[in-house]
Amino acid sequence: MTHSGAVVTVSDAATRGDRVDTSGDEAERLLGAIGIDVVERRLVADELSEIVAVLTELSDGAVDVVVTTGGTGLSPRDVTPEATGRVIEREAPGLAELIRSEGTKKTPYASLSRGIAGIRKQTLIINLPGSTKAVSEGLEVLSPILSHGLDTLTGRTEHG
Repeated sequence: MTHSGAVVTVSDAATRGDRVDTSGDEAERLLGAIGIDVVERRLVADELSEIVAVLTELSDGAVDVVVTTGGTGLSPRDVTPEATGRVIEREAPGLAELIRSEGTKKTPYASLSRGIAGIRKQTLIINLPGSTKAVSEGLEVLSPILSHGLDTLTGRTEHG
């Protein structure tokens, strides 16, 4: 069964029109490749209240997964993990740990990402860094397990 998804790009530069949102494009492409139908795309500034509002709206709208790109670094404006933390009801720390662990095999900078993952209602929210390469690598790492995780979360699984 196909799952539904949303991609939220968090970027001051992209919201001002100073940068093209290639990381969101990559997230949408890769989610589609693993059978997740991206039904929403959002672009928001690095503002805690805006990110919280969008994540709340999307998860209350019952998409199965929301992938964020951007705002996970050490900059004072990088507040995506804090916003996500305010929205989720339960953490899914293994996903963020897996992304960082596998990412550091390709670049030590992956360890600087503060991204988190968690669940609000029946929606999984996953933070990815803002670079297109990091989005690609992060979703590549999650691709073998994401559909099963979403099946489990949404009650669409059978135990043999």
